[in-house]
Amino acid sequence: MKFSSKVLKCGLSPMRKFHPYAVAAEAKGKKIYHLNIGQPDIETPKAYFDAVKHFDLPVLAYAPSPGIPELIEAIRKYYADLDMHFDAGDILITNGGSEALQITMNCILDDGDEILIPEPFYPNYNTMAYTCGAKIHPIPTSPHDGYHYADRAKVEAEINEHTRAIMVTNPGNPTGAVLTPEEMRMMVDIAKAHDLFIIGDEAYREFVYAGEPLQSMGQFEDVAENVIVIDTVSKRFSACGARIGCMISRNKELMAQAMKYAQCRLSVPTLDQVAAAALYTVGPDYFAAVREEYKRRRDTVVSKLHEIPGVVCECPRGAFYIMAALPVDDADTFQKWLLEEFDDNGDTVMFAPGEPFYATPGKGKNEIRIAYVLKQADLERAMDLLAKGIAAYNAR
Repeated sequence: MKFSSKVLKCGLSPMRKFHPYAVAAEAKGKKIYHLNIGQPDIETPKAYFDAVKHFDLPVLAYAPSPGIPELIEAIRKYYADLDMHFDAGDILITNGGSEALQITMNCILDDGDEILIPEPFYPNYNTMAYTCGAKIHPIPTSPHDGYHYADRAKVEAEINEHTRAIMVTNPGNPTGAVLTPEEMRMMVDIAKAHDLFIIGDEAYREFVYAGEPLQSMGQFEDVAENVIVIDTVSKRFSACGARIGCMISRNKELMAQAMKYAQCRLSVPTLDQVAAAALYTVGPDYFAAVREEYKRRRDTVVSKLHEIPGVVCECPRGAFYIMAALPVDDADTFQKWLLEEFDDNGDTVMFAPGEPFYATPGKGKNEIRIAYVLKQADLERAMDLLAKGIAAYNAR
């Protein structure tokens, strides 16, 4: 039996590849502190569940392929409040931000095409590109520069005849970097100058900790034909299981092509859309409280990491992730060892090894991504476990 060459290029998610080892460790009685997946422990707003309880239609029917009008209007109003104005037809509701990205790539990429993405980046972008017959072309960044890429000449040097798009994740996953308005302007200007699409993955837009205003690629109306915004309720409202996202663009021809994929998969679950629309009634106090909680968690993790000899990390300004270089030979091997051979009073820790976050071979081998999505005391314990694990691993 022969498998597709496209799927054979794909790898397992670094956030989930150690799940079988975790299951085995837990079966032996170990407690695992999970820092590997960006699954917030913040409570989902009650408005979501109230909408489900009050859903009283006698038939749970297909939703319209573009999405239900109530949710589209709620999203349109959310952006209008941020001084970004979209028509209803500019918004396509999707099964999470992941489907929005997959539809986008299917609409704009062909075999052999490339998409420019600053590295390190969310590894599932690789899989999405491979399934389109395309690949990621990395824009190099450095932790010493806060993972920024403000040099236009260096970005343009990576563009070639195969380049079709630039993707910017802001705030960044896995780096937590937040672009300045000037950097965002530079990136859209590059896209315009080279006739490229620019995709803004903005799943973490609300999570900025230095007082910056919320930014979006959607604010650049002068390059509307080039810009695609990817959004989701997953992180913003701690509703990852709802699987509600959207693809947004003022490019009418692009959205017409995207509708072909939307109709092919019929619709996004009706009940989740109804409940997601209710989430957009949540007020700014909710976001202020959540931001403050994540800021405290970030500060705890950064402080504890700086106490571990040999660990190198920068303090992120957004999202809820930290990339850190560890004094180990291989983060992948280290993670497996932590699950199979290490514990401290029955406890161990799990993170995402860093190498799959890079497209450049050999980079990230001793790096990890930490998702600070646990309560304060649990984060402190997890960092202590990491410190003890590093010491024990290197003393073998």
